[in-house]
Amino acid sequence: MAKNKKLSILLRGIIEENPVLILVLGTCPSIATATSLQSAVSMGIAATIVLVCSNVVISLLRKIIPDTVRIPCYIVIIATFVTAVQLLLQAFLPAIYEMLGVYLALIVVNCIILGRAEMFARKNPVGDSALDGLGMGIGFILALIVIAFPREFLGSGKIWGITLDFMENVKIPVLATPAGGFFIYGIVIAVMNKLTEKKGGVKRKSFDCESCPSAAICKKAGKAEGTCQGAENTASTQEQPTNAANEDGVKGGNA
Repeated sequence: MAKNKKLSILLRGIIEENPVLILVLGTCPSIATATSLQSAVSMGIAATIVLVCSNVVISLLRKIIPDTVRIPCYIVIIATFVTAVQLLLQAFLPAIYEMLGVYLALIVVNCIILGRAEMFARKNPVGDSALDGLGMGIGFILALIVIAFPREFLGSGKIWGITLDFMENVKIPVLATPAGGFFIYGIVIAVMNKLTEKKGGVKRKSFDCESCPSAAICKKAGKAEGTCQGAENTASTQEQPTNAANEDGVKGGNA
C-alpha cells in the first residue's frame, strides 16, 4: 500500500497533474527555452534539481518556518539552489549557461517550484516531497521536449542542433519564433485535453481554480487553516439578508 502511494506521488506530475500541460504553470520558460531539444532538456534538468532540493529543505523546515513569512523563506531557499546551479553550469558547461541566459535565473520565481513548495512540501514528509519534486520535474522535462521537438524539427530543420539537409526546403521558420511556440503549445494542450476526456476524465472548460486538478487539495487546506474562500463567500451571502432585514426594520420604525 505504501509503495503504491509513493508511486502515485511520483507519477502524478508526469501526466495527471503535469505542471505545464495540465496545471498550465511555468509557461514563460517553457515557450522561451523550448526552441531546441538541447535547451529544453537543459532547462528541465536544472529546474528539476532545484525543485527536488527545495522541496526537501522546505519539508525539513516546515515546522520551523512561520506561516506569516513562508513565501519569502521559500524564495530564499529556492534562490540558494538556483545560484548553485548557475555557478556549476557557468564553471563546467558555459555553453548551456549562455544558451539558457536569463531564464536560468528566473527559476527562482518559477510558478511550478513555488507552487509545489506551498501545496505539497510544507504539508508532507521529506521522502514524499522529494518524490513529488522528481515527478513534477520529469513531467516538466517531457512537456518541454514535446513542445521543442516540432519547433526545432519543423521550424529550424534540426535535431539536437544537427542540421538536416532534407528539411532545408520544407521547414516552417515561423514555428521557431515566439508566435510559433504559442501555436505549438496550444495544440499540445488541446491534444492533452482530448486524451484526458477519452480516458474518462473531466473536460476542462476553463482554467480557473475550480477546474484545476489540485482544487480539492486547496479546499481542504483552506478549511484546515480557516481561510476557505467558499466559507467566506457563504458567510457573506448569509450576512446580506440579515443586514437587509435590519435596514428594513430601521426604516419601518422611522416611518
